[in-house]
Amino acid sequence: MTLDTRRPVGPPNRLLQAAESRVVVEFFGFLASSPCVGFLPRGDGHPVLVLPGFTGTDDSTEPLRWVLRTLGYEARGWDLGRNVGPTDFVLDGMEARLEILHRQYGEPVSLVGWSLGGIYARELARDNPAAVRQVVTLGSPFRMRRDDRSSIQHLADLFEESWRPGALRRALAERDKPPLPVPSTAIYSRSDGVVSWELCVDDAVGQHENVEVYGSHTGLGFNPWAVYAVADRLALHADGWRPFRPPLALRCWFPRAVDRSPAD
Repeated sequence: MTLDTRRPVGPPNRLLQAAESRVVVEFFGFLASSPCVGFLPRGDGHPVLVLPGFTGTDDSTEPLRWVLRTLGYEARGWDLGRNVGPTDFVLDGMEARLEILHRQYGEPVSLVGWSLGGIYARELARDNPAAVRQVVTLGSPFRMRRDDRSSIQHLADLFEESWRPGALRRALAERDKPPLPVPSTAIYSRSDGVVSWELCVDDAVGQHENVEVYGSHTGLGFNPWAVYAVADRLALHADGWRPFRPPLALRCWFPRAVDRSPAD
């Protein structure tokens, strides 16, 4: 079934929505595991731009950026305040931010986007392939279309009038686009209580893959296993991509990921 003919995908069930409260436990798990940051895979210290989710700010991505800075990366926030959706200010600001980082460091920038931030990251990569090294998304419903719904749809509806006309629809039109021109990793959780996980996975072809973790949507930015996967992907050589393979001791924390979206 194609995206043109499939039925609309609704929000996760109420049990999963209620289970988002476990984000508190996940955050304490992140704090407890923080002494192990030094054991995470290390890369070459290239620039990384981290984009927050809907209604989030750079404060929400600070734990992840702290890990990446500790590993030696030039990890930067987007410096655009609260993510209220694809307004002119946000869209123009991200383009400028990416351009500045690309020029400042003289090399392509890796993009890590949480939820809506990951949708932005994919569009930035399509529009600026020479400036982007790779894209990593965290619970980003980039296969969503207009009739699909999340559990926070009411919030999106409140801000929609301020968005650039057609911007989100263009970003979500995956069925009309070729694969990303740069390597990509879609990290998702089947127990996501905000967006249906089926909308957050890509076709695993070429240098594009999916990585499944256990956890909530609102905790993905500091979920220890998601953070490990992000660090592992960023540690890849620019010309040496390989599929994600966690070490044997950690494989029980990474379920077997799907190789294409069931929403297709």
